[in-house]
Amino acid sequence: MIILPAIDLKDCKVVRLYKGDFATVHQVAEDPIATAGAFYDAGARYIHMVDLDGAKDGVRRNGAIVKTVAEQSGLRVELGGGIRSMADLEEVFRLGVYRAVIGSAAVSDPDFVRAAVERYGERIAVGVDTLNGKVKTAGWVEDSGLDYLEFAKSMESMGVRTIIFTDIDTDGALSGPSFARLAELQKVYSGQIVASGGVSVLEDIEKLHAMGLYGAIIGKAYYAGTIDLAAAVREGGTQC
Repeated sequence: MIILPAIDLKDCKVVRLYKGDFATVHQVAEDPIATAGAFYDAGARYIHMVDLDGAKDGVRRNGAIVKTVAEQSGLRVELGGGIRSMADLEEVFRLGVYRAVIGSAAVSDPDFVRAAVERYGERIAVGVDTLNGKVKTAGWVEDSGLDYLEFAKSMESMGVRTIIFTDIDTDGALSGPSFARLAELQKVYSGQIVASGGVSVLEDIEKLHAMGLYGAIIGKAYYAGTIDLAAAVREGGTQC
């Protein structure tokens, strides 16, 4: 299982939110480049990055940092936040991003997802961000009203092979992932599922691995020191 330690960027700083609430934003590391280097030293080979400025306002302001991480860290960069057009995709791939995560635009413009998959194939992932089983958009501020399982099935029908599933109620809460919703998702979606939100201790990684998931994102638990990244990587196995 792939382990993806996370860096969320806002105003070029490494920050975390609690349950996606921008009012709770706080800085958790001084240097994003050094943080990415520490991830690599712990054995990670992927990194999940989110441009929170892009997610909230549709304007990405952290491209220079993403580019440096992609070029210097040795990590494959998965990036989300404000990717809403083919021009946006071209821009982020020029930064050296390995996989782009389409979030809100997958709800508002499914034709964009279809075109993106046709052009870039498995380098496209879709974020399925849910609260109480409903898909949220615009930096988790707006409720689409869509059931997350039906939405996932529609994305698979368009050829999307990777989904980043986040249960907002667990994000940043160190309360454990939403295992039940992940299990339901596995029943209807046959592609690669990355679990995001709530991972807090090594036992969470062990359970996600046992479920047969493709990947797991580690965010606040790393910065809070409740999980050893190197141990999580060892539990995940070969990182390729």
